[in-house]
Amino acid sequence: MNKKQERQAKITSFVEDKIEVSVSDILSFLSVDIDRKTLQRDLKELEEKLLILKKGMGKSTIYSLSTAHEILKEVDVEKYFSIPYVKREIKESFNFEIFKILEGDIFNKEEKKKLENLHNEFIRNFSKYNSQTLINKEFERIMIEFSWKSSEIEGNTYSLLSTEALIRDNIKEEGKTKEETQMILNHKDAFNEAIQNKQRFLELDYSDIEYIHGVLTKDLGISRNIRNGIVGIVGTKYKPLENSFQLKEVLQEMTNLINKKNSFFEKVFLSLILISYIQAFEDGNKRTARMMSNAILLANNSIPLSYRIVDVKEYKKASLLFYEINNISYFKQIFIEQFEDAVNNYFN
Repeated sequence: MNKKQERQAKITSFVEDKIEVSVSDILSFLSVDIDRKTLQRDLKELEEKLLILKKGMGKSTIYSLSTAHEILKEVDVEKYFSIPYVKREIKESFNFEIFKILEGDIFNKEEKKKLENLHNEFIRNFSKYNSQTLINKEFERIMIEFSWKSSEIEGNTYSLLSTEALIRDNIKEEGKTKEETQMILNHKDAFNEAIQNKQRFLELDYSDIEYIHGVLTKDLGISRNIRNGIVGIVGTKYKPLENSFQLKEVLQEMTNLINKKNSFFEKVFLSLILISYIQAFEDGNKRTARMMSNAILLANNSIPLSYRIVDVKEYKKASLLFYEINNISYFKQIFIEQFEDAVNNYFN
């Protein structure tokens, strides 16, 4: 954290302890560390980040934490993961309040503006393509890089060039398992399904999630049905729900929440984090989350993410932060970076 981030963390910690505070209260707490003008800038920034709420005007102004503070506040990722996972204080079971918590704005004003500007840039770039052949080639490039990286996140050892040879020419790399090869081909099929059936993903039902999961896990010995039993996640004490009836209920709650959102970026992001968090299937959940979020982007005529530049370890850390403490700040950062890369790298 830099000095400003440390200062703002102190401010939110003080507000949390006192419930409601004035500017004078905060100045007294911080002592010589800050002047009034700097504090007011910090408070405005924290308000714009949806971390605190402002009530009243002038001398009667008071500040309190927003209800979304816990999920939106910045986390010192290095410090958090320096603690062995067996010793971390976390939410060890599924949080049934998560859908209510995520009803508010996911992205702050600055983040919304950046995502909208990037989307508009993609629309302008895409409009310059008047050849369907070139459009198809560019989508194929995205699909190849997505198939490679999404599979790599799952431990697949195919390289990008080998993935390209498999998808374009059906050349299987020697020394790779049948499962690794099939995983890549399934990503290709799921991506094509999302492109060819774009309208299907404008409004979701959990059957759409089952459908995409079925394509992604074809011939991999993974059940296509909602699981009924325990599933463990490496590196965390978090344990998802076990009962298939409960899993169906929370999947439906998830799709209800997503369908209520006006911003397709929020729909995309919620699909990405919640499908992974719910873990409704015995395997293939994170693959399904990434593909479903891309299906929603395609349905809304935006650019899908390939994740080609994502650091696999950091992606997994962001996932664990959501599983364990329901915090989305680090995952939002990764999501926005990947969307920016997609706009800058494809159809450009």
